[in-house]
Amino acid sequence: MNFSREAVVASITDGLLSFPVTDFDDNGKFDAESYRRRLLWLKEYEVSALFVAGGTGEFFNLTIDEYREIVKVAVDTIGGHVPIIASAGQSAELAKAHCQAAKEAGADGILLMPPYLTECPEEGIVEYAASVCASTDLNIIYYNRANGYLHVDAVKALAERCPNLVGLKDGKGDMQALNIIIKTLGDRLAYVGGVPTAEIIAEAYLAIGVSTYSSAVFNFVPAMAVKFYQELRKGNSDFIRQATRDFFVPFVTLRDTRKGYAVSLIKAGAELVGYPGGSVRAPLTMPSEQEMATLKKLIDKAESL
Repeated sequence: MNFSREAVVASITDGLLSFPVTDFDDNGKFDAESYRRRLLWLKEYEVSALFVAGGTGEFFNLTIDEYREIVKVAVDTIGGHVPIIASAGQSAELAKAHCQAAKEAGADGILLMPPYLTECPEEGIVEYAASVCASTDLNIIYYNRANGYLHVDAVKALAERCPNLVGLKDGKGDMQALNIIIKTLGDRLAYVGGVPTAEIIAEAYLAIGVSTYSSAVFNFVPAMAVKFYQELRKGNSDFIRQATRDFFVPFVTLRDTRKGYAVSLIKAGAELVGYPGGSVRAPLTMPSEQEMATLKKLIDKAESL
């Protein structure tokens, strides 16, 4: 661990967050050298924290041994530059193993993903998250989405039980529910925008006090992603309107044509700009040639903004 709890909280309270894709070789195996090259490239751009083996990094498709190596490569490559946050999840016991592996590799925190079940009672989700928090002294950010979604009372109960719970990442985009949580818990937690292509509702996030979000498109248009964040914070509504209209709206439209494209298109975009990371693993699928051509036009548009 290279950063204090206070520094980790500061990093997810203010600044753009990077969620790099995970590199696979032609045989579908983790490619450490390609991943290291990617991280060194992205290091050149201004972000406040790096989330490795996250949703964009296909966490759900990694073995525990691959996960351990990914976190270690990230820490060895850019540890100390910005906080390194790794993921944990799938089941309570496996999440605890993820936490242990991440700590041994030198990570600064954990993004706790929803559990594997398709339907869970909220009290069970709280127990799942609390048991993982109790298993480690790493900083924990809870990813509030999908079958692991918690409403305000459950979030409050979890925060009261877990002193190392430092943040809540929103993955639903329900501004009313999120605002209730923020106004109820105040600065007990740091809040992160985390819906797919978070820029599309970044203005709404900022309006209720959420000034950081995860940028998947940072993987292939990092300069534009950073500029969008900076102009958002400056209140440059003209630029935000133009970038949203010309890039993010058509990108989201393309993303929504097929399930899983929130990840697949990101990996395709990285390939188009000269940083290929191999294909996604099943059950995800890569875009068609026509979709790749459409994406290339959007990248050209983004680079001209």
